[in-house]
Amino acid sequence: METLLTFTPSFPTFFLMFLFAYLFAFFVIFRNWSPKHRPDASSCLMSLTHGTPAVIMATHAIIQAPTPRTFASPNVTGQNFVLEFSIAYFVVDLLHYMVFYPNDVLFISHHLATLYVFVTCRYVVHHGALAILVLLVLAEVTSACQNVRSIVSFMKADVPTAKKLYEFLSPPFYVFYSVSRGILGTFVVYKMGVFYASGAANNMIPRWAWISWMVVIVSAVLISILWVLNLWKEWYRERSHRAQKKVK
Repeated sequence: METLLTFTPSFPTFFLMFLFAYLFAFFVIFRNWSPKHRPDASSCLMSLTHGTPAVIMATHAIIQAPTPRTFASPNVTGQNFVLEFSIAYFVVDLLHYMVFYPNDVLFISHHLATLYVFVTCRYVVHHGALAILVLLVLAEVTSACQNVRSIVSFMKADVPTAKKLYEFLSPPFYVFYSVSRGILGTFVVYKMGVFYASGAANNMIPRWAWISWMVVIVSAVLISILWVLNLWKEWYRERSHRAQKKVK
C-alpha cells in the first residue's frame, strides 16, 4: 500500500484562503470588538467559510463516487479535494487555539484528533473517505446556524436584537444538532464499526487505521452528545427561571 505523503497544490491554496478569511475578520470586520470576543468571532466567521461549502462539496463527492460504494472504497479525486479543504481549515483553526487559548486542551485535542483522521485517510491510507465525508456532512450541516448563534452570543449583552436572535436560533439549533450528531451520527458510526469489525476492510484499510479512526470518532460523537445535552439543560433551566419570575 502506498504510504508516501504527497501534498497537492490545493492544500496550500486552501490554507492561505482560510488564513486570509481569519485575518480579514480579525483586522477588518471585528477590529473594533473587545479582545475578549475578537478571536472567537474571527474563528466563527472563518468557520462559516468552511462549514456549508464542505457539506455541499462532500455531498457531491459522495454522490459522484464510483459504485459499489463501501466504507473501504478507494478515495477518488473529489473526496481528496474535500479532505484537503477541511484539513486546511482545521490547521488554521488549530493555530487560532494555540495562539489565543493554548490551555484549551479539549478543543486542541479535538482538532489534532480530527486532523489525524483526515490526514491519514487522505495521504496515508488512500481509502475510507466515504465514511469520513458522511460524518463531515453530519458534523458541518449545523455549522451556519451554530456560528451565527455564536457570533450574536458575543453581542447579546449589549445589543437587544442580538439577544433576541440568539434566543430565536438556540432551540432549532439544539434540535438540528441533536438529530444530526446524536441520532444520525451515532447510526453512521455504528454502521462503520460493524463494517470494519467484520473484516471487510482488512485488505484495503490497515487495522491500526480503522481502529484508531473509530476511537477518535466515537469519542467525538460522545463529547458532542454531552455538549448538546448540557445546552438543553441550560435552556430548560433558563425557561424554568423565566416562568418562575412571571408567576411572582
